[in-house]
Amino acid sequence: MATTAAYGRSVSGAPPRAAADLKRAIERGLLFLLTASSFIAFVEPSPYELIFAGVLAFFLATGGLRVRPSILPLAFCLIVFSIGGFISLAPFLDESESVMFTLVSAYLSLTSLFFAMLLRIDAPGRIEALRNGYVIAGVAASIAGIIGFFNIGGLGEILTRYDRAAGTFKDPNVLGTFVILPLVYLVHSILTTRLRVWSVAAGAIIVFGGVFLSFSRGAWGHAFGSLALMTVLTFIANREARVRRRIIVMTMVGLTSITGAFAAVLSLNSVERTFENRATFEQSYDLGEQGRFGNQLASIPMLMERPNGFGPLRFRFFFAEDAHNVYINAFASYGWLGGFSYLVLIILTMSIGWRLVCADFSLRGHAIVIWSTLFVEILQGFQIDTDHWRHFWLMLGLIWGMLPVLRSALLPLAPGRHLS
Repeated sequence: MATTAAYGRSVSGAPPRAAADLKRAIERGLLFLLTASSFIAFVEPSPYELIFAGVLAFFLATGGLRVRPSILPLAFCLIVFSIGGFISLAPFLDESESVMFTLVSAYLSLTSLFFAMLLRIDAPGRIEALRNGYVIAGVAASIAGIIGFFNIGGLGEILTRYDRAAGTFKDPNVLGTFVILPLVYLVHSILTTRLRVWSVAAGAIIVFGGVFLSFSRGAWGHAFGSLALMTVLTFIANREARVRRRIIVMTMVGLTSITGAFAAVLSLNSVERTFENRATFEQSYDLGEQGRFGNQLASIPMLMERPNGFGPLRFRFFFAEDAHNVYINAFASYGWLGGFSYLVLIILTMSIGWRLVCADFSLRGHAIVIWSTLFVEILQGFQIDTDHWRHFWLMLGLIWGMLPVLRSALLPLAPGRHLS
């Protein structure tokens, strides 16, 4: 009787299991589609925004998100950050550009919170879906940038800006930084696995071409710093001698290959001219009292006297151009409330990121790749505004989302608890 009853429960439970598997497959497919569409950024609203609205609605309707106490500080900082932005916006409600800027900031905060809540269920499958979609987006964006720079098919005018590869983005700087996470993921795969190494290497070469031809000094430094940090952290995380030897060998092969490719590409006149113009640590617009860095320093005492900052996008009304420093812009566009909440958010994120990469848990490989990229991008914020980069908020949300996964992995080892 007991056996028969158990069998009956198994049979009756089969349809729910099949439905759960189908739901999981749909969730992963939607997440893949979301990041795969993110390379199309020259139209507004972009496909990413439209798809995100549908994905968010689906996950909310099906109970696919979980709020854990560990992400409440993230939610608090994002809410206060947005409130600061709306308070600073209040005197400028008649300026449509300022209104849209503040609404986009609030929307991006929402996306970050979504990604933080995402990983409490099916974390490995969901983050792999996001990764695979983003890698495809990175390759597609880089191909578009390469086509534009070399004016293949007469598309140079559409896919370039300022004689630099922009691809499907409005700004070469954004293209250059957008494709760094896929690049780091691809190189990480080369260092740690032998599977499909040639196809992965081909993808890495294409994405590296996108970074290089964007001729963004920030993106170059970002890519180098992220790859170097990822390589060191990956070497430390892997204790097997075989894997460590592979990391050393593939790193040397990669550096040699990049040097050779670099020399070959610079033999092209169009590349050489642009490279000579861009390959300096400082441009003319950076220097002097009226340069980028001079404006940033001059703005600090002014912002100390203005609790609501200058207002959204109004730094340019006081100086010749935008702040090009996300931390100064946080106080300028979001006031003291938004500025301090942003600083607290970054400090907390840095604490969590380093904790993740130092811990041995199921998502450590993802943590190393994402944190290596995000940490350098946090540093890059001192020379460019990153608060409206969608991939920044994606990475930030995923770092916070991995914290509950880490705590769940460590929970059975806590004193006073027993494995069931």
